[in-house]
Amino acid sequence: MAEIAEARLVGRTANGELQAFEQLYRVYHPRLTRFLDRVTRRPGLVGELLNDTMLVVWNRAATYDGRSKVSTWIFAIAYRKALKALSRLDEPMEEDEGREDQPAPPETGPDYRAAQSQLREILAQAMDHLSFEQRAVVQLTYFHGIGCREIGEIVGCPVDTVKTRMFHARRRLRTLLEGKLEGWR
Repeated sequence: MAEIAEARLVGRTANGELQAFEQLYRVYHPRLTRFLDRVTRRPGLVGELLNDTMLVVWNRAATYDGRSKVSTWIFAIAYRKALKALSRLDEPMEEDEGREDQPAPPETGPDYRAAQSQLREILAQAMDHLSFEQRAVVQLTYFHGIGCREIGEIVGCPVDTVKTRMFHARRRLRTLLEGKLEGWR
């Protein structure tokens, strides 16, 4: 049902309806922000990439043909924008210190929040050691619930390549996290 509503919003955006575009922006802003932040690991770049992505959506909404989900189309634009931006940069990646995606539930104590923060830091550091392509596949799979076929469309590669990237990413993460997650299971 949501896919049909999103496709209608894209169609209305293609007709120049600003209100439809604003709705689309509100729907995708949090998802794209998380994706771009986790994939690029450069918080200062995320806002620019998000705006560049949505500008393409506004300008090229009429080219959306419905062969894929709206989310696949938009994430593919964001992926290409991120890849291009990272290829132009020659700076070290920023650390992930003090950033939390979601606050712990209020009923949990400080020990729980500290443990969750430590776990996020360990995972973020491990993810930093993955290639851009591997991080993108992991992020799209585990944090956005997108399947291999759609990820292939987003990143512009065959499904088997997506699976290979995931295989190597998991293997690399397993090695990087070995001994660091004792007591977390």
